[in-house]
Amino acid sequence: MLYFYCLNLTNLMFVKRPYILILVFLFCTNLANAQDFRFIGKNTAQTFSFKLINNLIIIPVEVNGSKLSFILDSGVSAPVVFNLTSSDTLELKNVEKIQIRGLGTGDPIEALHSKNNRFRIGNLFAMNKSLFIIYKEQFDLSAKLGITVHGMIGYDLLKDFVVTINYVTKKITFTKPEDYRYRRCSKCETFDLEFYKKKPYINGEVVVMNSYQKLPVKLLIDSGGSDALWLFEDETFTVPEKAFEDFIGEGITGSIHGMRSKLKSFSLKSFVFKNPNVAYLDSLSTYHAKRFKERNGSLGGGILKRFKVVFDYPNKKITLKKNSMFNNEFGYNMSGIELMHNGKELVRTKGKAAFIVSRDDEAKATNTVYLDVNYDYEFQPIYKVANVRIDSPAVNVGILKGDVLVKVNGTFAYNYSLEGILEKFYGDSGRRVRLKINRNGEVIDFEFHLKDLLE
Repeated sequence: MLYFYCLNLTNLMFVKRPYILILVFLFCTNLANAQDFRFIGKNTAQTFSFKLINNLIIIPVEVNGSKLSFILDSGVSAPVVFNLTSSDTLELKNVEKIQIRGLGTGDPIEALHSKNNRFRIGNLFAMNKSLFIIYKEQFDLSAKLGITVHGMIGYDLLKDFVVTINYVTKKITFTKPEDYRYRRCSKCETFDLEFYKKKPYINGEVVVMNSYQKLPVKLLIDSGGSDALWLFEDETFTVPEKAFEDFIGEGITGSIHGMRSKLKSFSLKSFVFKNPNVAYLDSLSTYHAKRFKERNGSLGGGILKRFKVVFDYPNKKITLKKNSMFNNEFGYNMSGIELMHNGKELVRTKGKAAFIVSRDDEAKATNTVYLDVNYDYEFQPIYKVANVRIDSPAVNVGILKGDVLVKVNGTFAYNYSLEGILEKFYGDSGRRVRLKINRNGEVIDFEFHLKDLLE
């Protein structure tokens, strides 16, 4: 590993990587230890809006004055920055090169570890924070989410406050622990949290298919995971007969694969979910994830979004209250198509139209009336097939990786958000989907019907 040692404050160095420009200031390492997040001024609480994309919470974060977007991920112990482009400039301090790895196939990757950074989120501020920078070009969550995301933050932000997340209104509130007041709530359940390496765990119970026995599970609370539940396959939790192989996530060191299936039920005290979706991780991902031997899997956004969630890290508690999404069905992408954002194209759109009257002959008083149409040109998103699941409706009709969407059910694809198109791939088994595809300049029409492989 290469370390940057103490240098004069006037030294300025540019670290250049493909599509990344990072301004690096090198300071001596004898500065103060990392500080907690605090309110600016006399505030004791603050509420602001977030974006909810694919069950993930996206919040605005300033790092050393640069405005970025982060996923609020309770499954990460330290802030991580990625997806920087040539238009992003981020000032970093106290930098060293390291090797890191995460879930997914692939070898450990090179990253930067930076200390003494300034973070600001609304009126929350922290100095001397550490963060990690990943400059692996293939790790592009923005393309998969259809919205620019620069990083993830979890424990460092959650540990200092009581944090209330309202998934319905898309509001998040940070409150000083000493000023938070618990109210009596007959519709709520409060759970003790267990922490391992700054990550929160909760106890629940599952009933697997073809069984009536309740099995206890200890799950990582992972707000940075889109799925409802992950389980690690072992002698206790075996993959049911009704299951199929699928891409289930994107890890720092590669794609995460496993088997998708359903449970008979999942319980958190009095809260019971019937037939929730579950993903069983492949053996390699399980090996890297199960550093905490008591862990059986993860509880992700697919469950959390069904509650008003109150994280109380200072008191090691979490409170859940059912919301209007509690009884929503658990769906999954039945098409087998994994989509990604693939840049933009210039599209001609119709602008204003008006009837114009032109006098042809003053003597004869003849007129010509014609329609004058002005066209506007706008940059619109392009969506590409990133992958196609084997033995899926899409692959069975011939859709291939790399195909570019032109139309979805008769509407130009650029009229949808990425999430809007993906919604067409969920729903009732048998629903018809029509796609017009551009494959290397040739436009081809495809039609298939969604199929539930878990019925």
